[in-house]
Amino acid sequence: MKSNAPFVRNLEAFYYAEVFLVCAVSAILTIRLFLHMTGYPQIGGGALHIAHMLWGGLLMLVSIVILIAFIGRRSELWAVILGGAGFGTFIDEVGKFVTKDNNYFFEPSVSIMYMVFILIVISMQMIKSGWTFTKREYLINALRGLEEAAISDLDEDEKKKVLAYLAKSDQDNPLTVPVRDLIVSTAALPAPQPWVYTRAKRAFRKFYERIAVSRYFRTCITVFFLLQLFVTLVYVAVITLFIGFGTDRIMDIRALENIMTDLRDLTFVDKARIFSSVLSGVFVFLGVYYLRKSRLLAYRIFEWSVLVSILLTYVFIFYKEQFAALLGLTFNVLILIGLRIMIRREQADAITREVSRSFGGFN
Repeated sequence: MKSNAPFVRNLEAFYYAEVFLVCAVSAILTIRLFLHMTGYPQIGGGALHIAHMLWGGLLMLVSIVILIAFIGRRSELWAVILGGAGFGTFIDEVGKFVTKDNNYFFEPSVSIMYMVFILIVISMQMIKSGWTFTKREYLINALRGLEEAAISDLDEDEKKKVLAYLAKSDQDNPLTVPVRDLIVSTAALPAPQPWVYTRAKRAFRKFYERIAVSRYFRTCITVFFLLQLFVTLVYVAVITLFIGFGTDRIMDIRALENIMTDLRDLTFVDKARIFSSVLSGVFVFLGVYYLRKSRLLAYRIFEWSVLVSILLTYVFIFYKEQFAALLGLTFNVLILIGLRIMIRREQADAITREVSRSFGGFN
């Protein structure tokens, strides 16, 4: 019987997407830094100008050729690296192609790039976790291990991964047992030395997890969100009282009159930033409210608050602050990672408590 599913998901797609995004962002930052340091030179002469967007297109073309012409995870990884670098080089010039005067320094261009990357992350996350992986998908991904075995490129880590996929496959499928036997009997290569990126990522994860499970980190996270709630309340109070009602009706201080603007003068970006900040603040308020009742629920609500900031607020912050917003975004991403570590810890503790109560009640 023919399957109704036209596409089979790659279980390693999210890792490839992560490498793709890192290469794309690195390409953008490298190009911007190089152009700034060299005074924005132009390649070409006279009426010619070879935009670096073309080099990005060339790298993406090479990436596609690699995917079409070669088989194996090694070629896939190189295609992702070159494709990511090419895409970053390509989209860096988005300002030239959304303006009539080909303005490379078009102010919203950084925000546009950020939105594109956010959409890529959301799309990949939906593909990965939007629905449960099927036994058929696990089997098909396991079959790819035979490719690595055939070209004598199957290492120990890949072998363990393929066997794990087969364990989640349909055991009644006639391919499952023969493929498992082939993989088990295949002599695997020693696991290669991880790439610099992988080693750095693992070291950071180990270091951050060790910090995130400490009581001090949990206290710092709570204090951070309490301060964020306070700042948000002050921000809203200033907007509504001093700007909405006017400083003359509240208090007569010339310094305040110099820094306040009328609500009617706010741009759409300013209003959208205020709205998203208030929405994030609402989640922070709810998280603080539930903190004493359920730390797990409070951490989840805090996570929503950070996601609102990353997915919405920073779109407008990048519009205003350009690449200077990267520092704040990095800090929010670190907070998000810490929250997710704390959530996993709370979930594990909840399961332990539930098991203890069950066995205690049984005894």
